[in-house]
Amino acid sequence: MHSEVMELNLKRPLIFFDLETTGTNIINDRIVELSYIKVYPDGKEEKKSRRINPGIPIPAAATAVHHITNDDVKNEPTFRQIAKSLHEIFEGCDIAGFNSNKFDVPLLMEEFGRCGINFDIAGRHFIDVQNIFHKMEQRTLVAAYRFYCGKELEGAHSALADTEATYEVLKEQIGKYDELENDVESLAKFSTIGRNLDLAARIVLDDQDRPVFNFGKHKGKTVKEVLKRDPGFFDWIMQGEFPKNTKDVLMNLKAKYTIQSSKL
Repeated sequence: MHSEVMELNLKRPLIFFDLETTGTNIINDRIVELSYIKVYPDGKEEKKSRRINPGIPIPAAATAVHHITNDDVKNEPTFRQIAKSLHEIFEGCDIAGFNSNKFDVPLLMEEFGRCGINFDIAGRHFIDVQNIFHKMEQRTLVAAYRFYCGKELEGAHSALADTEATYEVLKEQIGKYDELENDVESLAKFSTIGRNLDLAARIVLDDQDRPVFNFGKHKGKTVKEVLKRDPGFFDWIMQGEFPKNTKDVLMNLKAKYTIQSSKL
């Protein structure tokens, strides 16, 4: 086992990012702070933290976690005002975060979608440092920072502190575990739990590589079979509070199966 701190081996920029939000509902909640560190293949780093007016009240329970109040953001820009420039920053980059595949990335996609911007995830690699951590150690970001970096995480639940800690933890993880390759594609593959087709793991591959639903009354059934026998389930998902990414994956599968059946 090696223990030196590894610099990341990148083929294109990798963005570490973290969101502070009005709550934990991907569809209905909004971003109040976004911080990122953009790491380039040559090792150059850019970091920025941006408060955002969510356009809705920040619940006291959310403020208790991240300490951002309604007064703190009332004069800040809305997401719509910064969406275009933010999209350009993320364009052509791989993505990393802590619990990012299930929360931060889908919520960010929803925010872009409301502005008419398609945050395309095709061809990107997504490293979820939490998934690597849970596979290896089964703990939280504060414990991860203590375990890997030997330091206490000051300012936990401030987006920038969490983002910087996540970046440090990933470098320490690569140095600590021989089985982790210093390669974004390999890290993205390792940090994916399960064989999900969408980021929220609502649709996964079974042991025969067939897309199956991973929730609800049709859990374990193939998407192809359900679309044929219960077309109303498709409509329910499309009209329901599911992440845009999940809907896009399901729409693409339906189109694929429609083309296949028309060729028969």
